[in-house]
Amino acid sequence: MTQSLSYRRMLSKMHYYNYQNGLIIHHVNQEGGWESHQEHCRSFIIKALELYKPEKITVLGSGWLLDLPFAELIERTGRVCLIDIIHPPDVINQAGSFNNVELIEQDITGGLIEEVWQLTEKYSFFKKLKSLENIIIPEFKPDGDPGMVISLNILTQLESLLIDFLKKRAKIKEEEFDFFRTEIQRKHIDFLKKHRSVLITDYAEVITNRSGSVKSIPTLLTDLPQSQFTEEWTWNFDQTGADLYNSRSQFKVVALIT
Repeated sequence: MTQSLSYRRMLSKMHYYNYQNGLIIHHVNQEGGWESHQEHCRSFIIKALELYKPEKITVLGSGWLLDLPFAELIERTGRVCLIDIIHPPDVINQAGSFNNVELIEQDITGGLIEEVWQLTEKYSFFKKLKSLENIIIPEFKPDGDPGMVISLNILTQLESLLIDFLKKRAKIKEEEFDFFRTEIQRKHIDFLKKHRSVLITDYAEVITNRSGSVKSIPTLLTDLPQSQFTEEWTWNFDQTGADLYNSRSQFKVVALIT
């Protein structure tokens, strides 16, 4: 399924294309700093393959396939469904070579992106939205049985661009935004609980500034599901200080097989 031209314009105005391109640029700029995190992700997903031996796998937030053991998924399962709001052209070309790979462009928040867009269309810098209470946060609903579901480094990012966009058109207390974040994450986890799932997500960002002081910021705001297997590691997200004015950023990551 490919998004309509009008939907793509909306995504562009909400900076989804910039975000996607920024990820691959940041990855290159880290000069191999993400390799350990990516290897942890791939190894953990392979453990789930060995445990469940699924006939079908659905990946939520497939992105650039950097963290995904793509070759192993293709070899060991009958069908691989990659879902993201936008698929990079390189991924489209790569996936097109395989008969058992399906690409779907879909909002894995269940339509929340378009809902926020429509709600805020009439608001601007001069006329601000006063509350988020009219926003109904849906649960993602795939077409058919998704098989084993992989949520890959997307849980705490689902709300980030939406909140950036809302802050330009809304005058709302931070506590209401925190509730908004929490509910989006909770709905995503509610969906995962209904299926055999792999969840890989950060739960805190640790920032070390130039003076050496350390600050930890929670990024996961809801409860994790029960799991059969759990692993944790550190993702050296920004070791060059490119994003934070010479401060270094790490993410604490947890992976679960449910």
